[in-house]
Amino acid sequence: MGIAEDLLIFETRLKELITLYEKYFAGVEKREPVGMFADVEKMVRRYANTPINNTMYKHRYNTLVARFNSYRQHWNRILREIEEGRYSRDRFKADLHEGRKSAPPSIETVPQKSSHEMEIDRVYAELVEARRSCKLPVDGLSRKQLAETLEKQRPVISQKLGARDVQFRVVIEGGKPKIKAGLKHKNSED
Repeated sequence: MGIAEDLLIFETRLKELITLYEKYFAGVEKREPVGMFADVEKMVRRYANTPINNTMYKHRYNTLVARFNSYRQHWNRILREIEEGRYSRDRFKADLHEGRKSAPPSIETVPQKSSHEMEIDRVYAELVEARRSCKLPVDGLSRKQLAETLEKQRPVISQKLGARDVQFRVVIEGGKPKIKAGLKHKNSED
């Protein structure tokens, strides 16, 4: 086979590998595609020390290798987050499974919450999770106190930012969770 065919196979396999990793991270595939990863890595090494005289093929090969390397770094980061229990899709799936275990309450019995109440619930849950991840106590946290504090701060921050739509989020800085405020994005579903 010539380099043109090899590059075509390399590109096809790389696309397949990307798809398999996305399926693995989404929970569709149960095992990491290690075999396919090794095959693609062999293709990278095949022309690593071979001079490619055709500029077009050389550029295509270098582009594919750079793409593979950037995806490899991305995958390693996500795998590390999964091992540490910080991967958000896993938390989403776990929360989803937890929700399925308990019977959903009927619509008539559940009072509708406002967007501010839902945001407070979200921020409170994020704060509890962040405090746990930082190994800080969560006993003294009160949703009511958090709601009062955020509602007091909302007009002050709105005036400071010059916008009505303020959104709160929890970040960890210096090993401690903090609540930050910013403008609500238009495409945000919160």
